[in-house]
Amino acid sequence: MAVAVCVKLVVLLGQLFGLAQSARLYTEEDPVVILSSDSLKQTVLNSSSAWLLQFYSSWCGHCIQYSPTWKALAGDVKDWAQAIQIGVVDCAHEKNFDICKEFGIHFYPTFRYFKAHDTTNDYGKTYRGADRELQTVRQLMVNFLQNHTKHDWPVGCPPLDPARSFRGKLGMSEKILSLMGKKTEFYTAVIVEDEDSYIGREVILDLMPYEGLAVKRALSSDKLLMEKLGISSVPSAYLFYPNSMHTVMNVQKRLRFFFSSFLKLLPGVHRKQSTSSLQHPQPGNNGQGTQVEWKEFEKSKVYMADLESGLHYLLRVELATHKTLEGEELKTFKDFVTVVAKLFPGHQSVVKLLETLLEWLVSLPLEKIPYDAILDLVNNKMRISGLYLSEQVQWVGCQGSSVALRGYPCSLWTLFHVLTVQAANRPDALANTGFEDDLLAVLQTMRRYIGTFFGCQECGKHFEEMAQESLNQVKSVDDAVLWLWRKHNQVNARLTGSMSEDPMFPKTQWPTPDLCPTCHEEQEGLHVWNEQMVLAFLRQHYGASNISPKYSSNSQPEPGPPAIPKPKAISKPNSNLHLNQNLKPSPDSAPKHQKRSDTNGAGQKHTGIQIEARPGMTILGLGFSRVDMSLCVFLYALSCIFLMFMFFFFRFRSKRWKPRNYRPYI
Repeated sequence: MAVAVCVKLVVLLGQLFGLAQSARLYTEEDPVVILSSDSLKQTVLNSSSAWLLQFYSSWCGHCIQYSPTWKALAGDVKDWAQAIQIGVVDCAHEKNFDICKEFGIHFYPTFRYFKAHDTTNDYGKTYRGADRELQTVRQLMVNFLQNHTKHDWPVGCPPLDPARSFRGKLGMSEKILSLMGKKTEFYTAVIVEDEDSYIGREVILDLMPYEGLAVKRALSSDKLLMEKLGISSVPSAYLFYPNSMHTVMNVQKRLRFFFSSFLKLLPGVHRKQSTSSLQHPQPGNNGQGTQVEWKEFEKSKVYMADLESGLHYLLRVELATHKTLEGEELKTFKDFVTVVAKLFPGHQSVVKLLETLLEWLVSLPLEKIPYDAILDLVNNKMRISGLYLSEQVQWVGCQGSSVALRGYPCSLWTLFHVLTVQAANRPDALANTGFEDDLLAVLQTMRRYIGTFFGCQECGKHFEEMAQESLNQVKSVDDAVLWLWRKHNQVNARLTGSMSEDPMFPKTQWPTPDLCPTCHEEQEGLHVWNEQMVLAFLRQHYGASNISPKYSSNSQPEPGPPAIPKPKAISKPNSNLHLNQNLKPSPDSAPKHQKRSDTNGAGQKHTGIQIEARPGMTILGLGFSRVDMSLCVFLYALSCIFLMFMFFFFRFRSKRWKPRNYRPYI
């Protein structure tokens, strides 16, 4: 009996060990640096930054329970990477047995600090405190940084000490006060706090990756400074503008996240970029030497021009890469048009065009539809009154500092946010469409559209992974609104600091505190979302009443007889996104009526699509000219006359040939 129990125990441990080998606690998607025997020493020894490592075992129950906290900590301090980085080593991995033994790891998890520029082959300093909560460990990281000397101070880490006099020279407080009324090249923010407060030091570390701003720290014990700055309570922040203006920073809550977010969103403050991308295009410059009109906008508004420009690009450019729609592609497009036609809160001319397109798709008994037919209807070649979608691209809330940034991907996100909110605010809008009982109608349509038509394949893969991971957890229309918001923020976090990030519009966690202060809270030193307030904000922000018609095109051509189309350039916007790559129809896959053109001179690439003039006019792209249609009408009329003649002819004959009844006489 005892032998059998031992055998079962060994088998169970073997299964657990095998499971631990196949399912790691940390992946490349997490904000931690995963180290192994091959990379540990060369990474942490003589590093330009300090390190905090967790040596763990993937079968350790406490390590498993603690992993969410460690990931949250790494995500919370990811902007501190130039000063201190967070890593993990899995000692349960066979490959790491020897290195964990060499570092003297006996228990899991074990936490070790490694100083910057350490060349002594040291095995780090073990943290033995019982309190391993996120805020405690984060503050210990700050203390560990301040334990560095001038000789081993991390290269990218700014000074963390408060403003004080130094060696009898002009005190730092006096230097701060000297900024009043003085023009400078950058902002200067001064966090005034108590000596035991960590907010100032954490804000300084949060702003390390940003340029255009210097953050300093002062103590509340400096009464002269507080009096001069007009500060009566702490923590507070005072801001000196480059143009010599200065004032107390007005933040809704005196928390680290609010101070950091306020400073990151200042005009001219942006992430430091690599030397290959140091040129920051000015607003209005499309990056090709051509000036584009910069449109002033309110970030608290959604703009109809962005939504209509996104639909224009989607229907006239992105869809053009598919010569024919059939099978799943056709079904996906029909579902997309159904959802947009029923939920889009736009101009009546656009809504009517979408509804007409939907009716045509539903009534057309074809298994295959050429793209030309769709384009002809979108362009209203039949001159039906009241149908119009502008061909003019007008990015407003989605405009970028250059033509290569934001634009279409931003508008696509905005469109689907609007659709999820419309589905929540108008529960009967999808009645009699087959989607009336589908809580995931908008999200599943978005998922299939991105996977089928969106030009950035990698973006589509990432979105599909997010959908597979958690889309089944959506149980209501409000859940759908919040799910899309969470995933959008997840994409923003992943792309922060990437080449696709616009320096004028950094990818932040949205909504920012200035838009929705009640959406943000802090629990145990960690920023958390108040999702009830986030939902209320999203329903208001993306609601129909908050969509501004400013800059959108209301003019539409008067209906008239069909005319031969003249060559017209369709301006092709950027399609670089969080969803992120250029969405350009390939020359081979573009429809015959579209061609690339070079209107900027030899050697310059044009980003538009030129429509060629063709003899005659095709009706819905099915190959019928006006002569063909006239012939059809003539034959139809002739057949009607012939049928009427045959009807009356046989009716007359039937009366003449009717047999007569004779009564016999007897």
